Amino acid sequence: MTQSLPPRTTAGPGRTRRILRAVAVVSCLPYLGLKAAWIAGSHLGIPAGSALLDDRLTMAVINTLSVLLDSAVIVLALVLTRPWGLRVPAWLLAFPVWVATGLLAPIMAGFPAQLAVRAFGGGGGARPAGREPFLAEWVFAVVYAGFLLQGLALGGLFALHARDRWGRLWRGRVWELPVGDLKPAHRALAVAATVAALPPLTLHLLWACGGTAGLGAGRAAGRTGDFHVLEAVFACFLLAAVAGALSLAFRRGRALPVAVPLGLAWVGSGAVACWGGWLSLASLGGVKDVADRPTPLMSLAYAGQMLSGFLVAALGAYFFAERAAGSARRTA
Repeated sequence: MTQSLPPRTTAGPGRTRRILRAVAVVSCLPYLGLKAAWIAGSHLGIPAGSALLDDRLTMAVINTLSVLLDSAVIVLALVLTRPWGLRVPAWLLAFPVWVATGLLAPIMAGFPAQLAVRAFGGGGGARPAGREPFLAEWVFAVVYAGFLLQGLALGGLFALHARDRWGRLWRGRVWELPVGDLKPAHRALAVAATVAALPPLTLHLLWACGGTAGLGAGRAAGRTGDFHVLEAVFACFLLAAVAGALSLAFRRGRALPVAVPLGLAWVGSGAVACWGGWLSLASLGGVKDVADRPTPLMSLAYAGQMLSGFLVAALGAYFFAERAAGSARRTA
């Protein structure tokens, strides 16, 4: 993905792309509206006594950052549907889409799973005495429904754009990849990513199965079915990232289309790296209640999944760069 192809047409986007673009833009509006209201000082959807009101400055900073991130979805929707978007440098487009994929994918997987668990009576959990709810229930429904639509629309737009622009780079099956292209660096990155993933994977699986080792007192006391689902989702994305990296670096799963390990590496690395970074950033804010502060093991989980995700992403970038160079040599 280091080279950009010239646009093949100056015509506008087709009907499918226009619909997906409209869905992406409209689905951002509820979230942006809520965040703007909170930045302006409104408590809409925030119950009195919520921990969000403990540190107003930190809340304003995080809300401003999240507004910028969600606004980027609108920018990306425009880039992916205009002819000039094909001339945007590959790295300048791929990185923000990777971040968006990473932030949205766990929500797209986790939110429906949480609803399913609740439907079967497994989502409940008593709130500790004296603790107010974090946000009103309707806020989660509105915001996460918007995130689901954003993920589907942006994912569809990027898939169409990537197929037109880079589809030649992931044709064929894993066994058809030239063995001569394997480099020690590929395997070193895959092994390092696997090793870095082991501590956070162990902790997420432990927490998903009901263990409390390494959790703060507040987090352990406030666990619900939603918490267990989310921990299982993070474990699955860690496994996906490592599986994709090992398949590419060691040519495992030889009968699989190349797009499968690439997709696992792309989505998995983005999810664990970006959410590890976001949770680490959120933990830096002033939390008055010591019981709610991240423990060293929680910080280790965030840091380990960030490191693993970035290593897998580096392997993927390495793979695309070499495939693009090889394609250019063959067509020269």
